[in-house]
Amino acid sequence: MDAASDKQASNIVLLDVRKVCSFTDYFVICSGESGRQIRTINDEIEKALKKDGVLPHHREGGLDSGWLLLDYTDVIVHIFDTVERDYYKLDELWQEAKTVLRIQ
Repeated sequence: MDAASDKQASNIVLLDVRKVCSFTDYFVICSGESGRQIRTINDEIEKALKKDGVLPHHREGGLDSGWLLLDYTDVIVHIFDTVERDYYKLDELWQEAKTVLRIQ
C-alpha cells in the first residue's frame, strides 16, 4: 500500500476477501491517472516487494487495457485507470469482503 501511495495512486483499498474468495486472501485496488502513472505504480510495488524476496506469481493486463494485475498468491494487486475501475467496479463486486484500509 505504501508503494502505491508513494507514487500518488488514488482511491487505494485493501480488502480482506478470505471469507468470500477461494483463490486469495487480500485484494489491493488502486487507480492511476495515466498509463505512465499506472506503470510507475506497478513498478514501485514490484520493486518494494522484490527487496523482501517476494516475486509475483503471475501478471496480467497491459497499459492499453487500462488495468494491470499482480498476483502474489495471497495478495492480488489491481491497478486501474479511472475509466476501467468505474467499469469493473471491483469494490462493489466484492462488497461482502471486509475493508481493511481505504486511502482516498
